[in-house]
Amino acid sequence: MSVTLRIREKRNGEKTLRLDIYHNNKRRYQALKHLVLLKENNQRNREHNKEIMRQAEKIRIQYAARLEANDYEVPYDMGRKTIVVHWFQSFIDKYTKSDKRNFQGALNKFKSYLKNNNIINITFSELNQHVIEEFMEYLENTGTGEGPSSYFNRFKKLIRYSQRNNLVKENFLSLINKKIKGKAKEKDILLIEELELLSKTSISNLEVRNAFIFCAVTGLRWCDIKGLKWSCIDDKIKYLKVSQLKTKHPVYIPLNVIAIKILEKCIKDKEFVFELPSANGANKLLKCWVKRAGINKKITWHNARHSFGTNLVLNETDIVTTSLLLGHTSIKHTQRYIHIANQLKEKATDKINFNYN
Repeated sequence: MSVTLRIREKRNGEKTLRLDIYHNNKRRYQALKHLVLLKENNQRNREHNKEIMRQAEKIRIQYAARLEANDYEVPYDMGRKTIVVHWFQSFIDKYTKSDKRNFQGALNKFKSYLKNNNIINITFSELNQHVIEEFMEYLENTGTGEGPSSYFNRFKKLIRYSQRNNLVKENFLSLINKKIKGKAKEKDILLIEELELLSKTSISNLEVRNAFIFCAVTGLRWCDIKGLKWSCIDDKIKYLKVSQLKTKHPVYIPLNVIAIKILEKCIKDKEFVFELPSANGANKLLKCWVKRAGINKKITWHNARHSFGTNLVLNETDIVTTSLLLGHTSIKHTQRYIHIANQLKEKATDKINFNYN
């Protein structure tokens, strides 16, 4: 990257200035039309030219500083005219990572906020601290649990991507001290005796039953069990090796007796271990199955993973081992299972109650 001051002499003898800019393997020029050098045929003109050159050098230094900070004027001018939601949507359409759906959800929330406030075609020049803080309040008022925080974290990433593309000049995110308020909703879990009750309750799709119980004893997510292949299972050592689709984090899970019994019932001449319907179809079958078993809890497929983590803690598995088995990238994500387990223990001791005087 370089910015060089050049002097150009015209045929009439007049001299003009321009900046020779080399950046990102591209060269372009910026004329300084308001700065003109005079013929140095007298002291007055020579003093004038010295002042012009001082001004030109100052502009060159400022321009180079903007380039260094990746904040030069030409892309920023484009940002003044670029509609935020259009650029965000274009970025998401080209995005290929596994959390693409989360980015789309964050953008949809921002669109809803704009519509709710009758804001039409907001550009990057109009995107500021006030708009972001109002959007945060909108998320808090319309969301529950960890939803608002999750959406806003993705939205912040979209803004940072736009900053890297020089569409936003000011880093207004650093000015925002407000934090999204939100608390994770307490999720129902299935205790070991309830899992046993489920395994003995009839269901119209045995693949769904086997896969759900398998998740409850291995901690796999829906996206992982749906694509689970026989190549991930070692029959000799009896363990499961899977790269989690959500985190791309490899996990090694020893298979217990129940997991091995389930696998023995599956057909091994196919690529995938389980033949499962869509996520919605599986959750509908699961809902009916839980109700038929007489379990009065709100259970979705992801509750199998929460049940696995909580049952590990309840059976005195240490937090490090629990974290490794769940494939968490940080122990802080495992803390929730300790909290749930402690709540269950408190409820258990509350049942030992009688009139005492």
